[in-house]
Amino acid sequence: MPQAAIEARGLTKRFGERAAVVDLALAVRRGEVFGLIGSDGAGKTTTLQMLAAILDPSAGTATVLGYDSVREAAEITARIAYMSQRFTLYGRLTVEENLDFFARLHRVPEASRTERKRRLLAFARLEAHRDRLAHALSGGMQKKLALCCALIHEPELLLLDEPTTGVDPVSRREFWNILYEALIAGTTIVVSTPYMDEAERCTRVGLMHEGRLIACDAPSRLRAGMPGAMLELAARPQRPALAVLGEAFPRSRPYVYGERIHLRVDAGVQAEAVAATLAERGIAATAVRQVPPSLEDVFVTRLAEAAPPLPPPPAPTRGAPRPGPAVEARELARRFGRFTAVDRVSFTVARGEIFGFLGPNGSGKTTTIRMLCGLLAPSAGRATVAGYEVGGEARALKARIGYMSQRFSLYEDMTVHENLDFFADVYEVPRAALAARRAWALGLAGLAGEEGRLVRALSGAVKQRLALACAVLHEPEVLFLDEPTAGVDPLARRRFWELIARLAERGVTVFVTTHYMDEAEHCHRLGLLYNGRLIALGAPEELRAGMRAEEMLELECDQPVPALALFRDEEGVQASFFGDRLHLLVDDAERARPRILARLQEAGHVVRRVERVPLGIEDVFMVFVRMEQERLALLRERERAAG
Repeated sequence: MPQAAIEARGLTKRFGERAAVVDLALAVRRGEVFGLIGSDGAGKTTTLQMLAAILDPSAGTATVLGYDSVREAAEITARIAYMSQRFTLYGRLTVEENLDFFARLHRVPEASRTERKRRLLAFARLEAHRDRLAHALSGGMQKKLALCCALIHEPELLLLDEPTTGVDPVSRREFWNILYEALIAGTTIVVSTPYMDEAERCTRVGLMHEGRLIACDAPSRLRAGMPGAMLELAARPQRPALAVLGEAFPRSRPYVYGERIHLRVDAGVQAEAVAATLAERGIAATAVRQVPPSLEDVFVTRLAEAAPPLPPPPAPTRGAPRPGPAVEARELARRFGRFTAVDRVSFTVARGEIFGFLGPNGSGKTTTIRMLCGLLAPSAGRATVAGYEVGGEARALKARIGYMSQRFSLYEDMTVHENLDFFADVYEVPRAALAARRAWALGLAGLAGEEGRLVRALSGAVKQRLALACAVLHEPEVLFLDEPTAGVDPLARRRFWELIARLAERGVTVFVTTHYMDEAEHCHRLGLLYNGRLIALGAPEELRAGMRAEEMLELECDQPVPALALFRDEEGVQASFFGDRLHLLVDDAERARPRILARLQEAGHVVRRVERVPLGIEDVFMVFVRMEQERLALLRERERAAG
């Protein structure tokens, strides 16, 4: 059996004059999880389709599981599974019928099929839904079912193209748990992803740009190899501090990270020098410290040099806002028949605050936003936005809010110019201000001089920036963003959040829903919604510091995949793969550590390190969700006992 699952040499693919992939050299070992990251159009999908023997290369060769991708394509397709971004399910078949169809397609023996279905449905938590039609499942459930269908014939190699885009953190965690089971069973996994936390879970990561592989290594080594150092600091006022830092350290690319600023400095630049630079301009910097770079920092550092600076928004012309908070909800509820989508939520959002709304699909986030925007009447409770009563002052409210929906709210068959003029007319932008605001919007989207292009011809990242520009043309006091960065690459997301921070600095309140847990760190405060209830509220750091229910251990050992299998069914331990390490979620790290070490040593593992690490915001999110699930289960048990 060949040692490498994939070997590519000089792999190139051209479509006419355009080169999508150029001279790719890549080797993927059997039994690893290999991640592909890169900007939109970097060549990730084309690469996966060549490796899946769907596309023939224009030049070079690819050997997959020991077979040539052109001459022996049939041998490859019989041994792999490929899950595209537009995964194939049959909506009019049930969950079980979809699994049966793919089992027959791949000639899975009848004797094996029943047990495989049972195991996959259990891992995916779809046992209770086996008789539901696929089109009636949530997005997260559909993705898990598509993965189960891909795994039903136990492929040697699994190729996944952004499989969890737009999926909530709960479903993403469950999706990766299924992947871990496949990994333990010996499947090699290659996955492209826009989520940097998912890339951190890979054994190695390849960074693609303009069709070329420009970096490839373990996430920890990529971070360690980033030139210079990452510094974190708090400074007030924040916007002038960013300007001073950008001027004094031109290559630092400082950016806002919630209440703090992150910047990359050259080797030898000390934290004290950065604080002194700000002090010379009358800006006090506190809590200046070096922090580990994230994988997103590595990505942005390598690719951001060519990115043009964002244009500053034009001067505001709107008068003084009404007094009071930007958003206030009191016992807000919405019911659809007997179903309660939002269950008596109460919260307040201050002016100029970036407020993040997190929750699984179907938790009530979009319904809450639609009520706050006046698009949906509450069943109970009340709310004010920008000082205006929701439902009572609709015209005045519309003029003071901006709303960017999940699908960007753009008209695909209209030009860029026509979209801008349409939204300017809808929001009654004064004619005297229109030219300046249109010019800013074009600069923001990188479309200056291309006003005549049809929107449908734009990339996802450009559509995203254009949609945001349309939503803020009229200088709203409150901006609602519903999953605005789903599927957008990390560089585009970083630039998007730079703009959000600028708007907040100017006093615009930003209310945003997101599935990216790293984006939650950009928010001043977070609200966690589950089953329509607000189950947690606070700043990211407060939520982490206040979490006492569970703790995280990080494990480095000689064979992380067998170690993962070791803890798969361990009571009180939730294990997940994290690159070349394992993360173990436990109730009490100090008490669990000796037991974990003993278990590893009994199995013959060489342990390099086991130590407690801070919980990530996704871990905190999952703990709160699990606590709420346990509370609901206890309530149901009490109701059954009483009734």
